Amino acid sequence: MRRRPAEYRRPVRRRLSQWILALLGMFVIAGLVLFVFHHNHHEDQVKQPMMGENATKEPLNHEGLNFTKEILSASSFSRQLAEQMTLAKAYVIIAKEHNNLHLAWELSNKIRSCQLLLSKAAKRGESITVEEAEPVISSLSYLIFKAQDAHYDISTTIMTMKSHIQALEERTNAATVQSTLFGQLVAEALPKSLHCLKVKLTNDWLKQLPLQNHVEEKRNSPRVIDNNLYHFCIFSDNVLATSVVVNSTISNADHPKQLVFHIVTNGISYGSMQVWFLTNDFKGATVEVQNIEEFTWLTASYAPVIKRLLDQDSRAYYFGAYQDMKVEPKLRNPKHMSLLNHLRFYIPEVYPLLEKVVFLDDDVVVQKDLTRLFSLDLHGNVNGAVETCLEAFHRYYKYINFSNPVISSKFDPQACGWAFGMNVFDLIAWRKENVTVRYHYWQEQNGDQMLWKLGTLPPALLAFYGLTETLDRRWHVLGLGYDMNIDDRLIDSAAVIHFNGNMKPWLKLAIGRYKPLWERYINQSHPYYQDCVIS
Repeated sequence: MRRRPAEYRRPVRRRLSQWILALLGMFVIAGLVLFVFHHNHHEDQVKQPMMGENATKEPLNHEGLNFTKEILSASSFSRQLAEQMTLAKAYVIIAKEHNNLHLAWELSNKIRSCQLLLSKAAKRGESITVEEAEPVISSLSYLIFKAQDAHYDISTTIMTMKSHIQALEERTNAATVQSTLFGQLVAEALPKSLHCLKVKLTNDWLKQLPLQNHVEEKRNSPRVIDNNLYHFCIFSDNVLATSVVVNSTISNADHPKQLVFHIVTNGISYGSMQVWFLTNDFKGATVEVQNIEEFTWLTASYAPVIKRLLDQDSRAYYFGAYQDMKVEPKLRNPKHMSLLNHLRFYIPEVYPLLEKVVFLDDDVVVQKDLTRLFSLDLHGNVNGAVETCLEAFHRYYKYINFSNPVISSKFDPQACGWAFGMNVFDLIAWRKENVTVRYHYWQEQNGDQMLWKLGTLPPALLAFYGLTETLDRRWHVLGLGYDMNIDDRLIDSAAVIHFNGNMKPWLKLAIGRYKPLWERYINQSHPYYQDCVIS
C-alpha cells in the first residue's frame, strides 16, 4: 500500500502524545514540590524537640514584650482581663453576702482562668491573642451581666465595698489597740521570777534581825554626805534592775571606792532591796537604801502629785480597769502617778547636804566611767542632759499644749527636748533657781490635764526651761527598749545605754540583740537568782 505524503497525514496521535508528555511533566513537577515540602516539614518536626531540649539551657528572651506596659495599655486584652477580674472579685463578695454561692463559685472559677491566662502571657513574653482572650472575656462578661441582673448594680457594689473597707479598718484599729494594751500590761507587770526574788529576799529581811541592825549602823555613815565623793541616785522598786545599774557603774569606774549610791524605794521593796545590797559585794562602794514612806515632809499639802494621787477620779483613771478603749493605754500607765517616778523633782530635799548628783533610771546600763560628769562645767545651769532633737519628734510642741496662752507666751515650741535617765544635777543651782517650786506651779496649772497628758518629762521641760546644759550625745544613748536598729558603733561608744520603752531587758519581750548588754551585770551566782530566774 502506498504511503501518504507527510503533509496529508493526520496529526491526532502526535497531539495526543504531546498532551501526555505535558501531563507527565506536570506530575513530575508536582511530585518534586510535594517532596520538597514534605522534606522541609519533616526537618521542622525534627528541629522542634531539639529546641525544646535546649530550652532548659538557654533562657527564653522576653525582651520583646513589656508586660507592665501591656497591662496598662487601654487597647490590650491583658488590661481588659485585669479590669474584668477586679470587678468580678467585687461581685464574688456581694454574691456570697446574698448567699448566691453558685454564682460566687462560677465567678471565682473564671477569675482563676483569667489569672492563668495572664500568667502564661507574662511567662512567654507575648501578648494575649484574640483566640485566647475571647472565650474568657465572653464568659466572664456574661457572669458579670448575670450578677448585675441579680440587682448587684454599681451603686450596691460601691456601698458594699465601702462597708467592707470600713469594717476592715475597724478590725485593724481594734487589733492595734488590743495589741498595744496587751504590750502595756506586760510592760507594767512584774515577772514571776522577779516577784520570787523579792519574796525570798523579804523573807530574809524579816527573819534576820542582824541585817536590820547593820542598816541602822550604816545609816549615819559620813560617806553619804561627803561632797568629795561621787554621788548617784536611783529611785526604783525593781531589785534586779537597780543592781544592774549599780554593778555596771562600779564595773566601769576607775575608783569604785569613791562612789556612793543613794537608792530610794517603796515600803514593799525596802526589805528585799536592803538584803540584796547588804549581802553582795560592790568593790568598796557605799550603797544607801531609803524608804520613801519615811519621808514625812512629802505630803499632799506640799506635793501636788500626792494630792492628785489621793483623788478618787485620778485613782480610777490610772489604777482602775481599762474601760475606755479610746484612751491610749500608755496614758493610763500607773507609773505616771508613782511617787518614786516623781521623786526626781525633790532631789535637793531628799539630799539637803549634797551639792551635785548624777541621776540614773533603773532601766539603764553604764558602760564608761561616769565620774568625769562631775567635773563638767554646766555654766550655771541646773541640769546636764542629752538633747533629743535628732529624733523625729522630740521638740516642746510635741509634749506640751501650746494652744494655752500661758504656755505659748513663755516657751518656744521649737525648743529641743532632752532625755531623763542620765542627768547631772547641780543642787546648789537648783536651790537657787527654785526648780521644785516651778515644778509645783506647773503641776497646779495642769490640774485638768490640758497642758500635758502623761509622764515626768513634760513638767520637767517646763521646770528646767533655760536651765539645761546640753551634753555630748555619747553620754546617753536611748531607744534600746523599742528601737531594733540602733547602730552598734553608737552603742559601743555610749557611756550609758537606756532601755526606755516597753521592751525592758528583764521582760520576755525584750529585744534579744540588746539583752546581753544588761544580763552581763547580773550576779548570776546568787542562789536566789538561780532558784527564781534560771530554774
